[in-house]
Amino acid sequence: MANLAKLEFAALDLSGDNFLSWVLDAKIHLRANGLGQTIVDENNASPEENAKAMIFLRRHIHEALKSEYVVVDEPLVLWKALGERYDHQKTMTLPRA
Repeated sequence: MANLAKLEFAALDLSGDNFLSWVLDAKIHLRANGLGQTIVDENNASPEENAKAMIFLRRHIHEALKSEYVVVDEPLVLWKALGERYDHQKTMTLPRA
């Protein structure tokens, strides 16, 4: 079933073409909602904050990515996994900028 709620910004595409803008948008929205600490190392986020951040991040990734990372239940783990998967976009995009 498609997301019924409107997204705050474009979901991360499976190809990762929008990864850089997605990272920036996700960080801004997490910080604005008091959840920015959930995606940094050695954070002291509560279980409730982690759950809210996971809901937010999963709403903003492609359906295939949700399926692939279905067993991930910590926002920091998901954040790092997506970073490792798509971080090469920086090296491919920045030299052209």
